[in-house]
Amino acid sequence: MRSKKIKVLIVDDSAVVRQAISQTLAADPGIEVIAAAADPLFAMRKMEAQWPDVIILDIEMPRMDGLTFLKKIMSERPTPVVICSSLAERGAEATMNALSAGAVSIITKPKMGVKQFLEDSANDVVRAVKAAARANMRRLGPRTAVSTPLPKLSADAVITSGLGSGASMVRTTDCVVAIGTSTGGTQALESVLTRLPPVCPGIVIVQHMPERFTAMFAERLNSLCEIDVREARHGDRVVPGRALIAPGGKHMLLARSGAQYTVEVIDGPLINRHRPSVDVLFRSCAKFAGRNAVGVIMTGMGDDGARGLKEMHDAGASTVAEDESSCVVFGMPKEAIKLGAVDTVLPLDRIPAAILRAGKS
Repeated sequence: MRSKKIKVLIVDDSAVVRQAISQTLAADPGIEVIAAAADPLFAMRKMEAQWPDVIILDIEMPRMDGLTFLKKIMSERPTPVVICSSLAERGAEATMNALSAGAVSIITKPKMGVKQFLEDSANDVVRAVKAAARANMRRLGPRTAVSTPLPKLSADAVITSGLGSGASMVRTTDCVVAIGTSTGGTQALESVLTRLPPVCPGIVIVQHMPERFTAMFAERLNSLCEIDVREARHGDRVVPGRALIAPGGKHMLLARSGAQYTVEVIDGPLINRHRPSVDVLFRSCAKFAGRNAVGVIMTGMGDDGARGLKEMHDAGASTVAEDESSCVVFGMPKEAIKLGAVDTVLPLDRIPAAILRAGKS
């Protein structure tokens, strides 16, 4: 049976961007661009004729800004929205507000050379649309679109597998919680971290997100949470009451010196098409924390983190997956469950309590 195409509406005041994205998406047989509009008011007229499955939305536009339009859509008829935003600081701040308001993910664009950039990033644009089309908007139905396969490197390209020294596996009083998430993860992380008290285990996080956005995301969470939330820097200590978020465009690994845990922030190839990669973080936790760790895998498309969580599980760590009912996209948790990497499957609102229990055990 022929699968239904994903209907996409593009809303951007740049004709160059509209044309470049339209051409990129039209080349994929599973996607149909049903309209392109220069601003939200034009978009609303087009949506009266045909409602899209996914909206690609710019933030800064004339007559009505993208954030106002997004909030209107989410209040009236929740629809997966992919933000197409500038890397500039002002654009990054607006984009973080859009993610908080219910946008599914981000496509970044530079100020100059946009057309060439979007052509070079065609696979990323297609994957973002297909991930959005599968989003569970009751949490912010699933679709069966399949991403164009690309070469995938494993965590071997960054960190070798295997347990660390015997000393590193000794049970300590400090527990490390490693969290991995992707599509829908900004909202999920906000839900989890805002429920944690100042005294909780040290947390290391990989959220698939472009460069520059992770710093602003961390700042936003820090303003909302009782715990200290920051973008990780190389050598930062992992201590109770602190959450470190891997910078966009860098891998983050857990390291250990004696009784102290720190993080390493490094360059490296894309792993599972991502940098930072959840698998890289989880493998380092298996290697250097072992049973002193808790691994949590939450909403996201694909399978990044599944194999790393299995390594944590096999090293004696407690492992948790977010359940399907609360996920925006039940991809990463599903793959981890299939591998036998998960001890406990929990809805999002019960994950904070699981983290606190781990810190006391």
